[in-house]
Amino acid sequence: MSAAATARATTQGGRFLAATRRLLGTQEALLLILLVVLFIGVGLNNNQFLAWNNVSDLFNVNAYIAVAAIGMSMIIITGNIDISVGAAIGVLVTLSGYVALGLDDAGLPLPIVNIAAWVVPVFGGMLIGAINGFFVAYLRIPAIVVTLGTFSILKGGLILVAGGNTLYDLPEGYSIAMDDLAGIPIAVWIMIVLTVVAFLWMRYSRTGRSQYAVGGNSEAARLSGLDTRRVLMTTFILSGVFTGIAAVMYATQFQTIQAVVTPGLELQVITASVVGGVSILGGVGTVIGSTLAAILIRFIGSALVFVNISPFWVKAILGVLILVTVLSDVVRRRRQERQ
Repeated sequence: MSAAATARATTQGGRFLAATRRLLGTQEALLLILLVVLFIGVGLNNNQFLAWNNVSDLFNVNAYIAVAAIGMSMIIITGNIDISVGAAIGVLVTLSGYVALGLDDAGLPLPIVNIAAWVVPVFGGMLIGAINGFFVAYLRIPAIVVTLGTFSILKGGLILVAGGNTLYDLPEGYSIAMDDLAGIPIAVWIMIVLTVVAFLWMRYSRTGRSQYAVGGNSEAARLSGLDTRRVLMTTFILSGVFTGIAAVMYATQFQTIQAVVTPGLELQVITASVVGGVSILGGVGTVIGSTLAAILIRFIGSALVFVNISPFWVKAILGVLILVTVLSDVVRRRRQERQ
């Protein structure tokens, strides 16, 4: 081999090793490694943990959290946050159920009834996102204040209107999340497809890249010609779309619907985003990380049960994961500033 060929091989090998180190140093790679370790460790202790029925159920019941976390990740990347997501899901789940029952009672064909019950909550999520986005983007009110108010309005309104009722006798074919395709639950397919689409959109579309720019330095983004208000408004509306889809996935998991707001649901969604590597300071993160984190969190809770440890430890573990993730993000930013 000539000296030139040797030099080229050495250079290519160095680039490959550098790319590998960068890949393994990402939050996504860390979460994937933790999932593999969890599978192997708990599976060796109790092989029932690796049973397909258990794995499938864990993915299925958690898919809606991952989808909601996609929208939340977009908002946090822009440097904002949405506290109202849990209440919004509760309201949209109930809305879906009432639409299904109302149209079914009106005698409309089942396909129309079910499609309407699946689509209306998505538009409802867009409306909630648009209201939040308007106050944040155009009235310059901090997102945490706006969405905390929205949370209270939605939660209180749901109690007044629905009174915690349980909706029964949903139309045939409504519970789409209970179906499967090629042996994999429909909800899991939806989670995978939406994660990939959202990742590609944020990486390659102009608006997706603008979200990172606004979250990294809003003033610099504005001075460079970006319409930061439009970016924020679009982000909140998109997050509302994912919230609406997550609500439909949650509503169609069961044969009945409880018209309540699930306690702590918004914290689960925010935790998935933060643990997934989305910087709470904005400008950094991917939706792939938030999806992996949502899966990891659910599997940790199940793993504790299989190894006879109280599931109440989940909250403590999640607290540690959040602190470690935020601390590593702060250290990384300070290192970049020094450089």
